[in-house]
Amino acid sequence: MTDRPEIVCICGSARFMTEMRAANRELTFTGVIVVAPSEADESPTPEQKAVLDALHLRKIDLADRVLIVNPGGYVGESTRREIAYAKAAGKPVTFTDFL
Repeated sequence: MTDRPEIVCICGSARFMTEMRAANRELTFTGVIVVAPSEADESPTPEQKAVLDALHLRKIDLADRVLIVNPGGYVGESTRREIAYAKAAGKPVTFTDFL
C-alpha cells in the first residue's frame, strides 16, 4: 500500500446494488477507498434523483479510477453519462463484465 490508498468510484445501475456492495467489499478488503452510489429504501423523487446524479459526478471527481458494475454487459443511460464524464476527466474506467 502507498501513502494514500487508491480511491475507486463504483458506478452502475441501481438494479445491481447487490453486485455493487460485493465489489465495494472486495475492493475495501484490498485496501482501496471506495465511493459508491447512495442506497435508498424508496425510489427517489425526480428532484432527489437530480441531486444524487450530480453528487455521484463529484464522487467521480474524487476517484483515481472508476469501476462500472455491469453484469451481463448492461450499461444504462445514467451509467453511460457517468462513463463519459469520467473519461472526459481523464479517469481510467474499467468494467466488471465485457460490453
